[in-house]
Amino acid sequence: MLQRNFLVGAIMFMMLIWSVLAFAEEPVFMSAEWAKQTCEEWNKDKVLTENLLEWSKNDKGRGFKILQIYRKDCANDPWVELKIQNKDNKAICTLAGEVTQKPDLAVDYIMYADTSRWMEMGKGQYGPMWAMTTGRLKFSGPMWEAMKNMGPFNSFLQLMGKVPSDTKKCNK
Repeated sequence: MLQRNFLVGAIMFMMLIWSVLAFAEEPVFMSAEWAKQTCEEWNKDKVLTENLLEWSKNDKGRGFKILQIYRKDCANDPWVELKIQNKDNKAICTLAGEVTQKPDLAVDYIMYADTSRWMEMGKGQYGPMWAMTTGRLKFSGPMWEAMKNMGPFNSFLQLMGKVPSDTKKCNK
């Protein structure tokens, strides 16, 4: 009898855990929570952390660079930002979420596209050069610096497809 009660209890516990996991929502694409997860993925990507070391040093002596991104088709949503710093000889994402300050476009970046375009870039269907040339990705910031870092920039765009998210709805 004791074994049966234990088994029934274990089954009920497993069903509870399953129901919680089944209803756990993915963060909305380009929400503050999504940005935090993207920051974690940035730090796992050797192309970004190692190949953008010199890029991260161009910060006007502030000690960080800012990438602000948003979805053109979710016009009322707040933008999100990633703060990148040179730490331990790597370009590390140290903070992510809602925008905290105005970017200095001599060293920082603003990028936006429709959700479908972000997802295409996230799947690697095309890279940043094609995206910007065709107008699928809009960009503000130091153009020459960006051109010299197209390989790592492509890795950044592919983060859009690595972080699970709900792309069907806007944040607001």
